[in-house]
Amino acid sequence: LMHMLAGLDRPSSGLVWLAGKWITSLKDNDVTLLRRDRVGFVFQGFNLLPMYTAKQNILLPFELAGTKPDEAWLTTVVDLLQLGDRLDHLPSELSGGQQQRVAVARALITKPDVIFADEPTGNLDSRAGGQVLSFLRTSVRELGQTVIMVTHDAVAAAHASRVLLLADGRIAGEIQDPTPEAVSTSLDLLRTDEVA
Repeated sequence: LMHMLAGLDRPSSGLVWLAGKWITSLKDNDVTLLRRDRVGFVFQGFNLLPMYTAKQNILLPFELAGTKPDEAWLTTVVDLLQLGDRLDHLPSELSGGQQQRVAVARALITKPDVIFADEPTGNLDSRAGGQVLSFLRTSVRELGQTVIMVTHDAVAAAHASRVLLLADGRIAGEIQDPTPEAVSTSLDLLRTDEVA
């Protein structure tokens, strides 16, 4: 679902509206440009280029677009994600949590309209994970961004303003203004229903 919403895959039926366009009707090149300019991705597997330093990986969207970054914003993102002393390191020289923070920084650096995040805190300790989630929430409130996050973590889900529960490819529930307890309870109920 996330890949279809982000324009990485095309649905067999239905339409996807993203950044003011029906992306399901766009040509492949136009979808690629839309993703580059208006969408940020935080993949579960990081997708960092191994021959690029952390800073080069963060700035990759600008290299691809042939544009320059906002240096003040770069400093803000790097400081928040505590990457200042790791910018010259290759991914192989970073811990899993540091690689995840580089991936989050790359997703945020262009100030995209939408950020798609697949388990963005999966490889972070609770403190660093909380910082990333707080920053994503701030980006929604202060920058008007939309964050669509896939997670199995009730605490991470509770940072959202709205949670959709999915089971067998369908919406199985919704929680407005979630708490970790409400998400956990709903997930437990879904698991009980699956067993029954």
